[in-house]
Amino acid sequence: MSTPAPGASGPGLDPRGPRFAAAVTSAVLAVVLITGSGWLLAVQAVVFAVAVFAGPGKAPYGLVYRHFVAPRLAPPTEREDPRPVRFAQLVGLVFAVVGMVGYLVGPEALGIVATAFALFAAFLNAVFGLCLGCEMYLRIRRLTAAR
Repeated sequence: MSTPAPGASGPGLDPRGPRFAAAVTSAVLAVVLITGSGWLLAVQAVVFAVAVFAGPGKAPYGLVYRHFVAPRLAPPTEREDPRPVRFAQLVGLVFAVVGMVGYLVGPEALGIVATAFALFAAFLNAVFGLCLGCEMYLRIRRLTAAR
């Protein structure tokens, strides 16, 4: 996944950007779990939604990375297809919305479980570079291409 796939929009993403976003997301989701704030989870859901509909590079954490972090780093040695990252953000959005409903409407346990799953996925990406949503995207593509 080091170069954009045919038909991918733009030159591809610096793979460090989504990992940065995953680190920030992990921190936000940890605070949600500690405080039980459905409203903070709603803010995170908006961040996910912007990444899904406008693209990961235009989402708030992507903009912070591009304007404040990336200029301090060496240029990326590779780029990645943004489509799996966008799909991963969609998965995060679904978990955030489900969690938000759990926290704001009930049952709270639903909010805790959905947020914990989202935190687990974001943490894996931030720390180990393993994007579960990206892996899901690639497996779905393989399954649908085999038909």
